[in-house]
Amino acid sequence: MDEVEVDVAVVGAGIAGLSAAHHLAAAGRAVRVFDGADRVGGRMASSRVDGWLLDEGAETIAGAGYEATWELIRAVGLPEDEVPVVEPGFALWRGGRAHPHLGHPRGLLTGAGLSWRGRWAWLRFAAELATRWREFDPDRPESAPSGDATLSAYCAGSAGREELLAAMLQPLSSHCFGWRPDSSAVAPMVATLLSVGGAGARWMTYRDGMDTLARRLAERLPVELGRRVVSVRDGSTPGGAGGVLLEFADGARVRARQAVLAVPAPLALELRGDDLPDGERPYLAASTYAPMLKVACLLDRPLPSPTRAPSYALSVPEEESRVCTGLVLDHLKADGRAPEGKGLVTAFASPWASPGLLGEPDERVAEVVCAEAERFLPGLRAATVRTLVHRFPLGLPQGAPAAVRERAAFLARPTGAVEYAGDWVMLRPSSEGAVRSGKLAARRVLAHAAGAGPARVVVGRV
Repeated sequence: MDEVEVDVAVVGAGIAGLSAAHHLAAAGRAVRVFDGADRVGGRMASSRVDGWLLDEGAETIAGAGYEATWELIRAVGLPEDEVPVVEPGFALWRGGRAHPHLGHPRGLLTGAGLSWRGRWAWLRFAAELATRWREFDPDRPESAPSGDATLSAYCAGSAGREELLAAMLQPLSSHCFGWRPDSSAVAPMVATLLSVGGAGARWMTYRDGMDTLARRLAERLPVELGRRVVSVRDGSTPGGAGGVLLEFADGARVRARQAVLAVPAPLALELRGDDLPDGERPYLAASTYAPMLKVACLLDRPLPSPTRAPSYALSVPEEESRVCTGLVLDHLKADGRAPEGKGLVTAFASPWASPGLLGEPDERVAEVVCAEAERFLPGLRAATVRTLVHRFPLGLPQGAPAAVRERAAFLARPTGAVEYAGDWVMLRPSSEGAVRSGKLAARRVLAHAAGAGPARVVVGRV
């Protein structure tokens, strides 16, 4: 089979790869994007089923702290009214009922499920972060004063902080990131939350689904779907041909001058194999992932908010359940998520249950997760007419302490013919982290082509 030659090959049509491709194309490079799936978006994919609009992975973006995302939104001409604000807030299940204003300053007054001791610990924690917020750089979480301490270790030794962990930090991290507090570092989470203004920030969503930006970008780029890459190697040959050689599942080969691997770190390790430079391997190996497992429940009626003050999301602490870590009432998140008079709820499996459920049939996953979710949203099972299971074995970067330790060296590596994109590169588990990584990858590709060293590539404010 003949080889095809391209300028820059981008592997992965998620938001990170499309971000990288967009910035490279804007700089005048000829880019081609390859993805083994039949649609773009990756973990920001959405699906449309009989009038319901399902966000399979990511749920929201923020109005602040998402500068790179808003830059792309403006670049594709997406009107601001297509990115509406999510008006209801987050709630916490504790002590047999749902409490509104989880992570929001109002929670200091209402309690948000915390005792007075827990609220005092929250206030002290917020005051401490307010004076040291610059040390929690979302682009360099490895430089944070907390070092590589896990969430559990960071909150140990103080009854107030331990309650803060149990009733706020753990539920938020498990529900939003799929993290366990004993295996994920506090720095990436705190840096991410501080960058957007905290958990009670102004959250927004795409009116036409979380894949909207990915689809708009893909319309402007040469994207080839159904093209699964199985190997990415140094393309140097005795005859003098260089660059990068991509091999596909169907036996096709593409030779590129440069490449961007916009895939999760474990997949990048597989694609590079023994060809991976020693200076890159430690961080890629440390960039482990937490699985994401969600059950979308299509309802014959819209269930009400679990709290009097409207809440579209309900987080469940580990002490209450190790099966269901939270719920999103999608019909309260944004208009148009369900047909008129219907409802839509997404139930999230906890990080303790997800690994064991990932390989189970959809029916079994839905039965286990929804039976538990019924405890926190009564009437869910009776209203459900259909369930769909969305599973991502590589859900979100785990924020492991080892990744915190290895990231500085990874950032300082020389530019190469193969660069990387993905939220794991930024150690920022969010779509903004993925978008920023794409912009950084594009800068490194351009710097390498120009013969510049790593000192010419600045990570901050990408």
